[in-house]
Amino acid sequence: MTLPAPAPDDAPYLRGLNEPQREAVLTTEGPVLVLAGAGTGKTAALTARLAHLLFTRKAYPSEILSVTFTNKAAREMRERVGRLVGDAVEGMPWLGTFHAIGAKMLRRHAELVGLQSNFTILDTDDQLRLLKQLISAADIDEKRWPARQLAGLIDQWKNKGLTPKEIDAGESEAYANGKGQALYAAYQDRLRTLNACDFGDLLLHMLVILKTDREILSQYQNRFRYIMVDEYQDTNSVQYLWLRLLAQERKNICCVGDDDQSIYSWRGAQVENILKFEKDFPGAKVIRLEQNYRSTPHILAAASGVIANNGGRLGKTLWTEKDQGEKVKVLGIWDGPEEARRVGEEIEGLQRGGLSLDDTAILVRAQHQTREFEDRFISIGLPYRIIGGFRFYERAEIRDALAYLRVVAQPADDLAFERIVNVPKRGLGDKALAKVHQFARAQGLPLTTAGARILDTDELTPRPGARSAIS
Repeated sequence: MTLPAPAPDDAPYLRGLNEPQREAVLTTEGPVLVLAGAGTGKTAALTARLAHLLFTRKAYPSEILSVTFTNKAAREMRERVGRLVGDAVEGMPWLGTFHAIGAKMLRRHAELVGLQSNFTILDTDDQLRLLKQLISAADIDEKRWPARQLAGLIDQWKNKGLTPKEIDAGESEAYANGKGQALYAAYQDRLRTLNACDFGDLLLHMLVILKTDREILSQYQNRFRYIMVDEYQDTNSVQYLWLRLLAQERKNICCVGDDDQSIYSWRGAQVENILKFEKDFPGAKVIRLEQNYRSTPHILAAASGVIANNGGRLGKTLWTEKDQGEKVKVLGIWDGPEEARRVGEEIEGLQRGGLSLDDTAILVRAQHQTREFEDRFISIGLPYRIIGGFRFYERAEIRDALAYLRVVAQPADDLAFERIVNVPKRGLGDKALAKVHQFARAQGLPLTTAGARILDTDELTPRPGARSAIS
């Protein structure tokens, strides 16, 4: 390793940073917690810190683990660092989301958890179909105990870092009178048979590997000279345990987050992770980013008044150099239709005053809340556009196309085969598919192989199109 180069005061990545941001960038050794309030330039600081590690040659690009929460954030960071340090960013294989990095690690060690390196990652639709099969096989009424409920429980358990063996009786009671643990175990066994895993497995499997194989853990602990984590307040238990294991050797971990912005508790996020950082890493340096570059003083004052009532926070005071701006208006509305009417009138008034509809936005907490606004806007003739809806990969035709590719890449992928065997319609009904299933189970074969072999038997009724459908 080349000796680290000093960071010049006029380094491009330091320009425009305030003092706390510069401190977050230049404090590289030991554990660091950066408490970054909303709009305080935490992405700029995190990006500059990454650029600093590369510019000063403290680590090679492949020796830095940089974890983000979204692919968009990962792309943005890669682009920003690229503008600062050039091509070095292209050699950063460990910059990405928790799940992307977990998948990359798992493909290297898949055999240790009973998988092959070319395992398939199931989406929610395939996961639910598989669980419905297991629920039916266990003779459980799926209407009373929906597959979606079991999927939610399994997701919770995986977010907590719990394998089927670690589910106690109390946890198991949450589904089908105590059958949750057995179904979770059956689900994991079935995934291994399919050479597949769901998103929760990407981290859970790697956590199991790191906890049980000291040699692999040591390899990664020595590989990652520096670890950086964005949105640390939204980490769940399995992510927290995964990070803590990787950071224990060098302890050069920098976590950026805001204890006042944890919004994902519904999917297992634990704000306690950021609150106990100093306990997990004794001697940690805490840096507060408090200068807000986004909002006016009136908005900050209103937000601070609400946040001040939060329990369990480390505390910070946001401030800004911006002009006062308009005051925040708070309206109490009885119900959804009344809210839609008032908002519609407000927009029409702004429109009459010359404001373009393109400069107007309505933020809602959940997709279902748009219905009242849509009904109202249609009735008064106000044009609108809904942002959101189905994502590209959630569309049925895209799922079908991907299922074809999955069968080509991995013929043993029974879930993908089931999805496309009669898409488009080929005259293969439920009875014929059930016979293929029975034949596959009896012979211990994947459905693609069973479908080919059953054609040489008298099992299938000679119906036009049916035989060619699975051949």
